[in-house]
Amino acid sequence: MWFRNHKYTGSKRNVMKQDNIAIIYDFDGTLTPKTMQEYTLLPRLGIKSKNFWADIVRETEKTGAETMMVYMRHLLDCATEKKLSISKSEFLKMSKDIEYYDGVTTWFNKINKYVDKKSNSKIKISHYIISAGHLEILEGISIKRHIKKIFASEYYYNKKDIAVFPKIVVTDTTKTQYLFRINKGKENLADSINEHMEEHKRPIPFDNMIYIGDGLTDVPSMALIKKEGGHSIAVYQNNKAQIKISENLLKANRVDFIAPANFSEKSKLYENMQYLLDYVIAKIKYRLKLQS
Repeated sequence: MWFRNHKYTGSKRNVMKQDNIAIIYDFDGTLTPKTMQEYTLLPRLGIKSKNFWADIVRETEKTGAETMMVYMRHLLDCATEKKLSISKSEFLKMSKDIEYYDGVTTWFNKINKYVDKKSNSKIKISHYIISAGHLEILEGISIKRHIKKIFASEYYYNKKDIAVFPKIVVTDTTKTQYLFRINKGKENLADSINEHMEEHKRPIPFDNMIYIGDGLTDVPSMALIKKEGGHSIAVYQNNKAQIKISENLLKANRVDFIAPANFSEKSKLYENMQYLLDYVIAKIKYRLKLQS
């Protein structure tokens, strides 16, 4: 039962309202047709995308290293070979070249207005991005003003503002850490999430969450949210490989539904998202009614 995780103990005044919906997005392939590196760093370094990723795969298979660690180090090696330095300010400038799927730039306002209308302004909604890509690039994207918090990989910079080594690496499995941060309201990375927190005291319960991703790298996050009563969606590009991945995720019950990566108002994604939001809003209203 979807209400199973919410046990009310003690005075009702001590129970958090939990009236906030969180939509969490992967970035590469979910909001954009290509990875952010293909719009930014790789052209800057004069590197062909296919060759670059092939080198990463070969090294990870040969050494058993973590893919994202290899990738972040490899970028710095390529920059050194070409006698280029990558600064934080350059990362921000690169973000302007990122292209989005249809409807992405207007999606957030539409969703916000929908929730506001359906809940009579009594339920809030927050958007998050959890990405293995570069925080430095994501901090400059045009849609950032719609996003409450971005969690992503990050470099350490020397006194000259030049990237020298990976400081934070986000992988398929470590993405789930950030879901718990959202769940517990511990969004500052300096805050520990290991202490026990009772379910009814968590600002955004998992069944108020909707995760949108595009592939196998999102499975740990999708599985966690679905297990805890939340919801997941897989979007795909119009090619056989991507469609097959999404269909398999649906068959494995990793996602509630799949849809083409089109965020426009007349798309299947937007239509089905409205139904899903109706369901989540109804759950929250029922929970709030019990608390009143």
